[in-house]
Amino acid sequence: MKKILQIIPFFILTIQIQAQELGIPFSKYYSSKEYSGGIQNFSIGQDKNGLIYVANNFGLLEYDGTSWDRYALPNSTKIRDLLIENNGRIYVAGQGQLGYFRPNDIGKLEFISWIPQLPLKYQNVEEVWKVFKINGKHIFCTFKNIFIFDQNGSLISMVESVGDFISFHMSNNQLYFQDSESGLMKLEKNEAVLISNEPSLKTELISGVLESTLGALQIFTEKGEVFLLSTQNLSPWNPSSLPKLSKVNKAIRLRNGNIAIGTQYNGIYILKENGSLELHMDLEKGLQNNTVISIFEDRGGNLWIGHNNGITLLELSLPFRLIGPQKGVFGTGYTAKLYQDEIYLGTNVEVIKVSGNGENSGKILNSEGQAYSFGLIEKNLLLGHNEGAFLINNNIAEPLSGVKGIWCFLPLKENPDLLIAGTYNGLALFEAKEGKYRFIRKLKGFEESSRLIQQDEIGNIWMSHGYKGVYKLFLSKDLTEVSSKFYGNKEGLPTNLLNSVWKIGGRVVFTTEYGIYVYNQSSDRFEKDQILNPYFENDFLITSLVEDPIGNIFYIGNKEVGVLEKQADGSYQKNHQIFNKIIPLLNDDLQNVSLLRSNEVLFAANEGFIWYKLDINKVMPPSYPAFIKAVYLTKPGDSLLALGKHTELMEQKFGTGSKDKGLKLQFDQADIRFEFTNSIPNNENTTQFRFWLEGLEKELGEWTYKRDKAYTNLSEGNYTFYLQSKDLYGQISEAIPFTFTVLPPWYRTKIAWFIYLLVFILITFITFKRVDKLYQKKTQAITAEQRKELEQKSNDLKNSQKELKKLKTEKLEAEIHNKNKELASATMHLLNKNGFIDQTKSHLSQIIKKSKNQEVKNELQKVVQSIDKNIAEDDDWHQFEIHFDQVHGDFMDRFKKVHPSLSPQEIKLTAYLRMNLSTKEIAYLMNISPRGVEIARYRLRKKLQLERSANLQEFILKF
Repeated sequence: MKKILQIIPFFILTIQIQAQELGIPFSKYYSSKEYSGGIQNFSIGQDKNGLIYVANNFGLLEYDGTSWDRYALPNSTKIRDLLIENNGRIYVAGQGQLGYFRPNDIGKLEFISWIPQLPLKYQNVEEVWKVFKINGKHIFCTFKNIFIFDQNGSLISMVESVGDFISFHMSNNQLYFQDSESGLMKLEKNEAVLISNEPSLKTELISGVLESTLGALQIFTEKGEVFLLSTQNLSPWNPSSLPKLSKVNKAIRLRNGNIAIGTQYNGIYILKENGSLELHMDLEKGLQNNTVISIFEDRGGNLWIGHNNGITLLELSLPFRLIGPQKGVFGTGYTAKLYQDEIYLGTNVEVIKVSGNGENSGKILNSEGQAYSFGLIEKNLLLGHNEGAFLINNNIAEPLSGVKGIWCFLPLKENPDLLIAGTYNGLALFEAKEGKYRFIRKLKGFEESSRLIQQDEIGNIWMSHGYKGVYKLFLSKDLTEVSSKFYGNKEGLPTNLLNSVWKIGGRVVFTTEYGIYVYNQSSDRFEKDQILNPYFENDFLITSLVEDPIGNIFYIGNKEVGVLEKQADGSYQKNHQIFNKIIPLLNDDLQNVSLLRSNEVLFAANEGFIWYKLDINKVMPPSYPAFIKAVYLTKPGDSLLALGKHTELMEQKFGTGSKDKGLKLQFDQADIRFEFTNSIPNNENTTQFRFWLEGLEKELGEWTYKRDKAYTNLSEGNYTFYLQSKDLYGQISEAIPFTFTVLPPWYRTKIAWFIYLLVFILITFITFKRVDKLYQKKTQAITAEQRKELEQKSNDLKNSQKELKKLKTEKLEAEIHNKNKELASATMHLLNKNGFIDQTKSHLSQIIKKSKNQEVKNELQKVVQSIDKNIAEDDDWHQFEIHFDQVHGDFMDRFKKVHPSLSPQEIKLTAYLRMNLSTKEIAYLMNISPRGVEIARYRLRKKLQLERSANLQEFILKF
């Protein structure tokens, strides 16, 4: 039981060491000269487009991802605090001022003061320390008063101090403030509510108030003390893991629950929620300045630190940490190994040992010079070095004499006590027995440089040469000689260059310029590996490869760096975009990735090493929008048209592709230059851009690192400039449009073309007039001569026309006469026919009356009915109409249109009256009695509505 208790603290310590991050975060330091501002930076914020703003003692600093700009208050005083809203306003609290900055018409920030909104006796404020926003209300804090404004800048309430307000803090949308006489208070319903009147909370300056998961407030004081304030009492918070703090300037809670603490003399601390130290940085540990005045966590999880002189960006969101000069590791990294819970780092200068949390434990004595590799043999650590082989023991590198220039070590499967070492010129044999190592001999028969050696599952020893090819090595039985068989492109490898051998998943694999290959024992040839190749492009060259105990494969290649994460089904998920950050930092001589633990590796870098752990910060950094920074006219000199950092203003002013909106350029000023950027922090030289001027170019161009584009001598027309950016991780932003129009020169405007048309018409008219006058004179003589001829011909024509008219009249009269004859003949025919039929019908009727034979009567009656039917179906009337229309024109049609109510019989009667037939003739034609004709005439008169004095026949003849 005692032994178990002794092991537990060690086990807990081991877990803590493994959980802690090695090294320091990537960082970028901006000096006061770089941002052209004052030395003090009191507050930092970020707008929705990613722009960083800093409250500086020279004014408001703005960082757009490329450069810094500064905006001063009207009285050029300090800005103590800032608050950024999504509507483009930046509220500031300053020396003698309170209000907000907003973009003007061209995008430059201008200051709007709310001092005039204060009562007159409060307008002479000296220091405004803080600005907050709670539930739509803007709160400005001074030593004596807290002013509460609505969104429109109207003062709605005010809180006065009892003594002096000495600090203000926001936590979880609750404002806490410290009164020198009352104690710690909070703002509720626009009034001050006392939380605690503990004496220490009146006299000691509070640096931070944080709500904790313990149900109490964590209060950090300037002296470095930390208290927990509950409803009952105030108690110290001092867990054993809490580092000693002093002169604390700022304390904030990060989104992951950690606590960031800025101090006056000891840099920055990041604590876990339980108080244990996560990270400490100061001058000796990678920070450029020990004084931390302000801390801000941006939307990407990075930490911005405002110093007393400068600004630091810590990229905490990245899963990488640097182990370099800041940790006492100097030189270029080449190899690393975890041994007995400590990490050994081999550089081109020496071997250094660091503890589990990355702290330097000192260098290994006698290790000066180029280190190449570590070998863990029988739980002992061997070092392959330019000076030969070394055994590391008690922080001393003990040389194993015999041969210099050792690349690597490989234990032999058949002889566990023996190992071979790859040297600059062949192989060397060493013996390992009971923790002691000795050089036996240099093996004869093979003199090639052997940097990479592996032994496969069936015992074959493989060596790869950087620019010759691959060798299979055969050791003699007495282990004195080595023979080899060369494999190159004739044996299935794509080339003889840049081939490397590795041990992955118990298999020996070979990386080449064109993918990954494996050896086929049965065919004695190389073939493409079907397991790993699908995850890479065909021409991808891997230069370093390592597998961790759970099957994840880390790699460095000519195009990318990354990891193949082993999945439950045996497949892999590729993760490489995040590694783009470290590619420029890697050792470009002998690239290497060294395994520490599962999921944890070290990449050899130009300066030290880069630590990476797979299971932290796996989320990609957020993408940031590209935006047009500024637009200039460049003829005759640069003239600023607009600043595009505030995209809403740019869209309102210049539109998004609308021809009705946008900038209008004169033709002689059609030289325009765009400056653009992306607000990604610490990526000034890695973000790429592409652009397209619609109206001039066909499509988006190639990616470039340039951050400006100029166009000259543009012709008139409508243009839209599109901009996209691509960050280090391959994330492409949405295209940003900027519309403008180049107006035509005055001589190609619509008015000019209208004037040209008028002038053309005028010239044409004048020319016509002149030509007309010239020809008038010539034609007058001809006209006079021709007039006589024309008069003669006119007289002849008149005579001819009279003759022709006479002939036509005679012809028409003859035709009419013929028609009348035909009509009269047709009429007489009808009269005779109907008369005959009528007489025949009468005779038959008399015979029927006189006959006594009923059968004869019936037959005759049928004949009479047949006669009536024949009369009814007779088409003589149709023929009559044809002849009638030819003689009397369209009389019937006109008459029908004027009197549409007339029946067909009445129309017939009208036609017969038009022909001036007698009543008897009409009776024959209509097959009625003369009395019936008289009745029909009477009815027709009534329908025509004729007066009694009017003559029916005359009316019809005159119609």
